[in-house]
Amino acid sequence: MYQFNVRVYGLLINDNNEILISDEQEYGMRFTKFPGGGLEYGEGLIEGLKREFIEECNAEIEVISHFYTTDFFVKSAFNDSQVISIYYKVKNLNNLDLTIKTLVFDFDGEGDILQSFRWVNLTDLQPDNFLFPTDKHVVKLLMNKI
Repeated sequence: MYQFNVRVYGLLINDNNEILISDEQEYGMRFTKFPGGGLEYGEGLIEGLKREFIEECNAEIEVISHFYTTDFFVKSAFNDSQVISIYYKVKNLNNLDLTIKTLVFDFDGEGDILQSFRWVNLTDLQPDNFLFPTDKHVVKLLMNKI
């Protein structure tokens, strides 16, 4: 039996043309990604994305539009599942209550799971700043729209 891993991510762009990205350390790996994560059994895509933003960013969001869904094979970096990622443009409904960092992987504290957030200007976004192939592809798509 083949396992599918459905992921949902939000592209949150502020008034300064900056996009919110998440630096994380988990499973002994460091990676940069967009806010979001795995869909839980029984929830829809938008419901899952809203839950992820509350869990990760303590932020309520509104989904504006679909941006991209994986259209090529991606094997998970963590197990044998096939990853399908869906990206939405989103906007926050209230002020973000996040500590925003300027340096990559600038974590507070220690532990097995660490996360920090940065605003990155869309013109400074580079595919090589991201580890996962779908995120790299989404960055290229974003760069083409600038």
